[in-house]
Amino acid sequence: MTVLSSLVHAYEHMLERGEVPPFGYSQEKIGYLVALTREGRPAIDPVDLRQRDGSRVLARVMTVPQPEKRTSGIAPNYLWDKAAYALGVTTGSAGRAAKAHSAFIERHASLLAGAEDPGLVALRLFLDWWRPQRFKELGWPEEMRDQNIVFALEEERLTEVCLHDRPAARHVWAQVHIREPRAQALCLVTGQRGPVARLHPLIKGVWGAQSSGASIVSFNLDASTSYGNAQGDNAPVSEAAAFAYVAALNRLLERDSGRCLQIGDMSTVFWARGCDTRRAEQLFLGLFADTGEGAGETMGETPRGGTRPASIRSTHELARLRASFPQQLRFHILGLSPNAARISLRFHVEDDFFALIERCIRHLERLRVEPPAKDPMPPLWRLLLETAVLRKSENICPNLAGEWMRAIVTDAPYPRILMTRVFERLRADGDVNALRVGILKSVLIRNFEDALTGEVPVSLDETCREPGYVLGRLFAVYERLQTAAFGRNLNASIRERYYGTASSQPRRIFPLLDKMSVPHLIRVGNQNPAHRAVLERMIGGIWEAMVPGEDPFPEYLADQQQAFFALGYYHQRSALFQKNDKAGTQRLAGEELA
Repeated sequence: MTVLSSLVHAYEHMLERGEVPPFGYSQEKIGYLVALTREGRPAIDPVDLRQRDGSRVLARVMTVPQPEKRTSGIAPNYLWDKAAYALGVTTGSAGRAAKAHSAFIERHASLLAGAEDPGLVALRLFLDWWRPQRFKELGWPEEMRDQNIVFALEEERLTEVCLHDRPAARHVWAQVHIREPRAQALCLVTGQRGPVARLHPLIKGVWGAQSSGASIVSFNLDASTSYGNAQGDNAPVSEAAAFAYVAALNRLLERDSGRCLQIGDMSTVFWARGCDTRRAEQLFLGLFADTGEGAGETMGETPRGGTRPASIRSTHELARLRASFPQQLRFHILGLSPNAARISLRFHVEDDFFALIERCIRHLERLRVEPPAKDPMPPLWRLLLETAVLRKSENICPNLAGEWMRAIVTDAPYPRILMTRVFERLRADGDVNALRVGILKSVLIRNFEDALTGEVPVSLDETCREPGYVLGRLFAVYERLQTAAFGRNLNASIRERYYGTASSQPRRIFPLLDKMSVPHLIRVGNQNPAHRAVLERMIGGIWEAMVPGEDPFPEYLADQQQAFFALGYYHQRSALFQKNDKAGTQRLAGEELA
């Protein structure tokens, strides 16, 4: 099933649940309501529909007739619009506001000329009576100048029935849609004949795209004209299908939908098709969403949909849960990225829900290392920050988020640039932490599994003979030896000076470190002979783990061995520390012998 047809099917299910507006209508942010008497006069001051959420002021979302698609021209909406159109007032250009208001009056005078409905008659009388200068005379709030406005009869204001909700208004709006003859063709999405959409509605909510909205399907250049077909005729999609897929996508992209995640530069939406869809969507969200603490701010990484829901953490939990779900539950994942005035579809995956969840759990299991990170199920955006300079989201490699996400949900090999980016950060700052090591471990398992001689260790494995792993362990002990000899008041440790070269070109660094270890051991022995014995025993044990007959210090380490180096260093360095339960602090192994 194609992306657009999948979204049309999603729209049909959302419409049954009342989540999306019917064809010809849209959910828009409305700031104020103007209540009118039957004579067309304001009954009271405008009603502020906005709600305050802490320091933010949020407009109410209402279902209104579908807005006109505006670029630089003037096109008034039906029975609602910005204050510049509806009242002729704005904080911007007064001249343009006057033209917009005139267009608003002309359109409604034409559409409502023969109307007998009291509400529509009241609006027609109001527009005849209204002058923009009355805005100040009546003392209406200045905040209203750039807000969207709706109208209602005063007698129906408390029941929240606006003019556009009245049956007569809906009848007029339906006539507007069929008044102009449109070319009919076979819709490429639904397979049914119908009026072709010349321009598709705008999609809002994709991070980085134009705030006014952007399009997936768009032909707006003369070069797109082919065989006499202009704009939407090049790829005929019916107006109903175009409306449906855009309405569904806009709903999925809303912050409160619980079906959207921001991962790097990619907005990812997902939805289930079948029974028990909301529970399935919440479970998927729990695998990738943040806990709410320390979520990124510069790029909108805080997951949409609130705090992280409970999620599946293992294949055992998945097996128990499968019995409580209906069979044949299909799940869709769609990645979107901005591209000038358009939106790029990075990937679309449709599969069985539990097959997708199982792949995501395997991804989390590949990331597992001991000791673990603070969050044992780190969100994907948090992992991506570990690949970026200064851990800033704007420095994340373009397309990396989409390629990694696609690899996870399809169980494909991870992008190789992921490993390269982590190596660059390790050489630059030497911060060998659980998240970075987990990324390298996951790439080792997924991309190099066939070339490995054994399992990739989760915690310290003294029997592992991978050259990179053994050298990483040895490097950690040499670092510990330096600290034991000179304390922690060093200008730069061997990790800060030599990690990058040691992990890629061991022959250049390890003979030097081996030579330096002799005076370090003598210095430690003078201070604490028992501590020296512990460290010598560790170094000897690591040397015994090296493969006999092979060069202990290769000239170069391949990518997979550099990943093993980081893993061995992290495991050994973590093992050199232990918790002092009484003092609540950490001390180095062997210090209890002092």
